[in-house]
Amino acid sequence: MPIVAHHPGWAADYRAEAAVVLASMGDSLVAVHHIGSTAIPAIWAKPIIDMLGVATTLEAVERATPALTALGYEAMGAFGIEGRRYFRKHDGGGTRTHHLHVFAAGSPHIARHLAFRDYLRANPDRAAAYSELKQTLAADPHSYVARKDPFVLAVEAEALAWAGRRNGY
Repeated sequence: MPIVAHHPGWAADYRAEAAVVLASMGDSLVAVHHIGSTAIPAIWAKPIIDMLGVATTLEAVERATPALTALGYEAMGAFGIEGRRYFRKHDGGGTRTHHLHVFAAGSPHIARHLAFRDYLRANPDRAAAYSELKQTLAADPHSYVARKDPFVLAVEAEALAWAGRRNGY
């Protein structure tokens, strides 16, 4: 899937889908956050809304999975990240539209994702560098993720340190 310029409607798309997900999951989810590149204004992104669900427990997510599948989500299990439950959704034409990454409350992955998002929102120069890198790498979709990972890991480390200073730890 190609990357595209930021679309201001992505925030509304997230809010609408988050409300449906929260309603369907009942008490198993305590929050849903907009993460990923579509959550960062002005940067290029794959037009897929990434959401981070904070669950009471992973067992509660397992019990609520049929509600997500009824919404059209495909349950993918941990999908390479221990402690995660990953779901993806496609539209009627088979184009992926949403990712839902669910972690139990207290997981360090929650802080990592939110710090990365908030850091890039607060640091437009780093967001612009990320956007430029993504545009350059998009020419080779087969190595796109692997080639952007070093930048993402470096920015993630900056973001976690930044979040720690902001939060007094």
